[in-house]
Order: sequence, then C-alpha cells, then structure tokens
Amino acid sequence: MSRYRPPAPKSAPYITPEGARVLEKELKYLWKVERPEVTATVHEAAKNGDRSENGDYIYGKKRLREIDRRVRYLSKRLDNVTIVDRIPSDTSKVFFGAWVTLEDSNGDEQCYRIVGADEIDPRENKISVDSPMARAILGKRIDNNIKVNNSCWIITNIHYVPME
Repeated sequence: MSRYRPPAPKSAPYITPEGARVLEKELKYLWKVERPEVTATVHEAAKNGDRSENGDYIYGKKRLREIDRRVRYLSKRLDNVTIVDRIPSDTSKVFFGAWVTLEDSNGDEQCYRIVGADEIDPRENKISVDSPMARAILGKRIDNNIKVNNSCWIITNIHYVPME
C-alpha cells in the first residue's frame, strides 16, 4: 500500500466581491499585523540562548511557517480568481451567486447560496459551486426537479442579491 494521494481537483476560480474582500483582509492582517508580532517574539526568544529547548522560539518559527504558507496561498489565489460582480442577464436560471430555495417531498425548505470554494459557510447556507448540490442546480429554473444523494428536491425560488 503506497502513501501516494492524487492531487486535489482544482476548485472553480470564481469568488463573490464579499469573498474577495474577506481574503484580502485576511492577507493584509497576516502580513501587516500578525507576522511582525511573531517575528518580534522569535527575535526576542533567539536572544535567550539555547534554542533547542526554547518554546517561544520553536513555536514562533512554526507559526511563521504557517503564516508564510497562508500568505503564499492567499496571494496566488487572489491572483487567479475571477470576481463575479454582476448579476446574470437571465435571472430565471440558477447561476453563481444565486440564493436558491429548494423544497423536498415532505415540504421542508432549504435555502442555499452558491459561492466560491473559499467562501463556504454552512452556518450561512453558503455552498461551493463545486459541491454536488450546486452542480445539480446550476442552469436549472424554478419548478425543475433535481436529485442529489438519493434525495429529490424542487426549486421553488431563485434570488440574486446586488453585487458590489
């Protein structure tokens, strides 16, 4: 048995303006606030001598690696994403950024917003455009039936929020 794992499939390069602002804010915070603080802590810990048993130094270096990795990811991601900042011309179909209300056979309703992979938030019912549910409903209209994971749903409402 090998340890090889195939690379994760690339996510769709789309993001809402709100999502782009969140990523830019996180990048700015990591680069301008957190990294200088951790660097100062590591610098002070390095002055104390023996680094092999210096917890502040060891943890600080580890945290710097984590920050640098996240900064590299965010920088590359922001360079490669497409910000979808306008509502589609045909609002009767489900597209990226739409709020979609689905009803199951019991009459229970669920409302989801289709967003980019970096914006997923189950508490706010934001699902990735790459998820099975989103792939099933993209391009559909009101009263279309969809089937996802042995569950049947009907689209009862499609709503677009104005994008900034």
